[in-house]
Amino acid sequence: MKILQTIALLGAFSLSAGVHAQSVYPGQHEGKLAIETTVPVKACSFDLKDVRLLPGRVHDNLMRDSVWMSSIQVGRLLHSFRNNAGVFAGLEGGYESVKKLGGWESLDCDLRGHTTGHLLSAYGLMYAATGAEVFKLKGDSLVSGLREVQDALGGGYLSAYPEELINRNLRGKSVWAPWYTLHKLFAGLMDQYLYADNKEALEVVKKMGDWAYGKLIGQPEETRRLMLRNEFGGMNEAFYNLYAITGDGRYKELAEYFYHNDVIDPLAEGNADFGTKHTNTFIPKVIGEARNHEISGAARSGDISRLFWNEMTHHHSFVTGSSSQKEHFFDTANFSKFINGYTGETCCTYNMLKLSRHLFCLEVSPEVADYYERALYNHILAQQDPESGMVCYFLPLLSGAYKVYSTPEQSFWCCVGSGFESHAKYAEAIYYHDADDLYVNLFIPSRLSWAEKGLVLSQHTDFPESDVTRFEIEEAPSAKMGIKLRYPSWSGKPQVKVNGKTVAVKGGPSSYISIDRRWKKGDKIEVKYPMSLRVETAPDTRSRGALLYGPVVLAGDLGAEGVTPFSDPTVRNDYYTYDYKIPAGLDTGLAVDIDNPSASVMKEGDGLRFATADGKKLRPLYDTHRTRYVVYWDIKAD
Repeated sequence: MKILQTIALLGAFSLSAGVHAQSVYPGQHEGKLAIETTVPVKACSFDLKDVRLLPGRVHDNLMRDSVWMSSIQVGRLLHSFRNNAGVFAGLEGGYESVKKLGGWESLDCDLRGHTTGHLLSAYGLMYAATGAEVFKLKGDSLVSGLREVQDALGGGYLSAYPEELINRNLRGKSVWAPWYTLHKLFAGLMDQYLYADNKEALEVVKKMGDWAYGKLIGQPEETRRLMLRNEFGGMNEAFYNLYAITGDGRYKELAEYFYHNDVIDPLAEGNADFGTKHTNTFIPKVIGEARNHEISGAARSGDISRLFWNEMTHHHSFVTGSSSQKEHFFDTANFSKFINGYTGETCCTYNMLKLSRHLFCLEVSPEVADYYERALYNHILAQQDPESGMVCYFLPLLSGAYKVYSTPEQSFWCCVGSGFESHAKYAEAIYYHDADDLYVNLFIPSRLSWAEKGLVLSQHTDFPESDVTRFEIEEAPSAKMGIKLRYPSWSGKPQVKVNGKTVAVKGGPSSYISIDRRWKKGDKIEVKYPMSLRVETAPDTRSRGALLYGPVVLAGDLGAEGVTPFSDPTVRNDYYTYDYKIPAGLDTGLAVDIDNPSASVMKEGDGLRFATADGKKLRPLYDTHRTRYVVYWDIKAD
């Protein structure tokens, strides 16, 4: 109840924020990039400020995220940085006045400070997405505090841990992932500049870049390769972005320094055998290649990005769009053996969606849009607990497991950090555009303002609970314009009406329906996307399968017996071995005709509730919380 009351207090957000959108995609950040995209692109992203979510299921997740991130005190996020720099003496109350964060932000954790980096991005995202001044103020305060720490440390270095952790990494000594944590700060500071217009943040991150250049360039090749064996997040992408913002070629040199030969060279040769490598260590390196392709035009980097995306989505993804088990790749020839309680690290999906956006801009691929929708609804939306606003590290697919959520004080896992961002930026991929036309990729209640065209378009829908979405032209462009509506791979033949008159639909699933006309204020479009039940079996066996309705993965409710909260403040890593204590005798069998599941699974009412002939209850995985569930059923041929 408390979180809902806080949402109500924050609900009256201003819509006047003149800011830019998250990350760097073609078409964004006008006037803030010294180096623009050089390769031809087929679509551009809208800045996040141009799209507002309207009330609905997705908007609810954004609001819960906004409550949590606004409740975290800036002093707590800065305390480990200040401790590292020894600058507590000048603060009122000093060190002891700060209530310290736990979990991965504890002072004995090598990753401390990563959450502050994520929140630099997330505060800017939420400011752009809502216009709420609290997020601008939070971001400004964090940047100001970090600048003070950087000045105290001297030389441009900035972190919550001593520079000795970087030195250990260079020497190949044991240390967790110092460059991974620094990546979050680099990205967060650039995001503060790009879409919260914080110029101080740009100065801080440039000094960090100058420090890195002095630290790394000139090191022996053996040292570089040794250093890159540790997880370093998206440092290559970050330095490409800093190069794009500043035009300073030293930062491009640093991006190339973080080229991981052992991982990327095989991809460049067409070898997509990932073995058992760490999945979320792998994906950001490919995002960096995609960014290099956009900036330099390197065809090789573009080919690497597409090959990797295809392999990930076609062979290494679960039905939810998630990937990895215990954070690693696995032998997909035995896919069903890895459907366990440690599947789907959420950071992997966060990064796959970032890569997908780059590819969509380059190709306008309906297949990419289909994947984005699947992963967004069935993993990102499903990650957040609607009661508490907390989030999952893994999305477990073991039958009888349940979602294990973070805690407000003692978690701060990597997936908490990326979760702060993910639930703030739902609006980033609803709409795209080229020079003349608008692309509608997602069916989420929202309002788009395309100032260059004089277009204001609103979308109203209860999708996916409803198969109908409606658009209204609130302000019309003066010239003829095409609106291209996505025809999803899961849809039956759509029914399209403009101002009540039926429009012929050409093409087939996984394409676009193009409506070209001179629009007028008040014009209305109505689209019905027929949805049906289907079964997707595991790649290695037809005896394990999941039920979907349209794009939505359905979960069977197995009851809440023995479900306990994951709240022990002393635990940091138990999610790898977490014991779900699954009761014996749970019925995870499904008698169904794989080719005609609707013969034995019936829809109940107008929402997305289903029941089997033998009484099993199903609902969307994103609405399945605090209960045991089954996604991959033991299929019994009906």
